[in-house]
Amino acid sequence: MPAIEVGRLCIKTAGREAGEKCVVVDIIDEKFVEVVGTSVKNRRCNINHLEPLTESIEIKSDNIEDIQKELKSIE
Repeated sequence: MPAIEVGRLCIKTAGREAGEKCVVVDIIDEKFVEVVGTSVKNRRCNINHLEPLTESIEIKSDNIEDIQKELKSIE
């Protein structure tokens, strides 16, 4: 199973956004990370509610729109 790290693509497994693709933009602590996606709001998420994928992207800026555009380009 791939590690949870900044830039790692994940699938949300719980909540109203379950099944949606997102990317980890910040690690808050050992249980929570901040994620953003094309249809996932920028918010913190429990790592137990994420299924990491093998792909990852390089986070080049803190701008949420830039990250969402890069995520759309690989979908």
